[in-house]
Amino acid sequence: MKFPNKYLRNLKPYKLASHKIWTVEPKERADILKLDWNEATIPPSPKVMERVMKVLQQPSFFNLYPATYNAELMELLAEYVQLPIDNLQYFGSSDVLHEYICKAFISVGDPVMILAPSYDNFRLTCQANGADVHFSYYNDDFTFDAERFENDIITREPAVVYICNPNNPTGNVHSKHYIEYLLQEYPDTLFLIDEAYYEFSGVTCKNLVLEYDNILISRTMSKAFALANFRLGYLMASKDNIQFINKIRNPKNLSTLAQEAACAALSDVEYMWSYVEEVKRGKDYFIKASKKYDDYFVTHLSHGNFILLEFKSHDSKKELLSYLADNNIFARDTTQAPMVYNCFRITIGTTQQMKHVMQVIDSLYNNK
Repeated sequence: MKFPNKYLRNLKPYKLASHKIWTVEPKERADILKLDWNEATIPPSPKVMERVMKVLQQPSFFNLYPATYNAELMELLAEYVQLPIDNLQYFGSSDVLHEYICKAFISVGDPVMILAPSYDNFRLTCQANGADVHFSYYNDDFTFDAERFENDIITREPAVVYICNPNNPTGNVHSKHYIEYLLQEYPDTLFLIDEAYYEFSGVTCKNLVLEYDNILISRTMSKAFALANFRLGYLMASKDNIQFINKIRNPKNLSTLAQEAACAALSDVEYMWSYVEEVKRGKDYFIKASKKYDDYFVTHLSHGNFILLEFKSHDSKKELLSYLADNNIFARDTTQAPMVYNCFRITIGTTQQMKHVMQVIDSLYNNK
């Protein structure tokens, strides 16, 4: 076709996860364990439902655009992240935020470097806007080679470097100290730090936005806060960078329901932190329980709400992935790079949910 822009014509699409949960009746969804997109595996705080229901009872809700500035949401975000409001902005998901970052800070032909394998949708967003995307890879055993990474920065001279921290799907995390070193060493490079899984790692670079202009930090409320369906993300950056991106941000593109849900969730952070602790318990259980299957796969240490399983062969990976799906448990096949072709990623839920997953895995391997 001649109509799509030239950057889309040969673009590799972002691979979507299973959609089965939306093809069945709502009552059947309770029998499906969706562990392929790192969503929360429980509903959000009950305060979210209470607040959303109140909004739905307001007749003027339906025909008016959403508020273009929600002071309560900004104040709650500032309180949660412990940064001034001037260093924050909310968006209709971190994916949308990434699109704005591409528009605001990346020109056609600019080199962009991604520490990979990583969240592949950012690659798609950059390439669709005409950026020249390059990858700097973790080692084959998923360890990080700082010297090689920095040599790649020197060689490529990227306008933007994308670091998912903790990294999806490998689970690596980089210290605030190392990120600050990068900011100082490469002051002409903008570093986008994706902290989608911050709550599970406890590692953040947020205070660096008060000192440096070459760092942007994106976060989402889809994971620990269990608000994936509301699509809310936020940016932490210097005051100047916030003002710059606000020039192109459409302020009415976050629905009232999303704004109200976010306010409710942020007013009950204790609920979120309780879920995070339960996920950590579920992860500890799953790692220990899976050791008996070392002949089939190994689990890699992860600082997110997921685990990467590495198999002895591609066939053995496909076997378990298919068997789980046959039992209504969906994990995420990883295809971003050759080093993860024999792997899949599984979201960690509650201990009870992970015990169910392990029972299904037992039923496969115990019958061999």
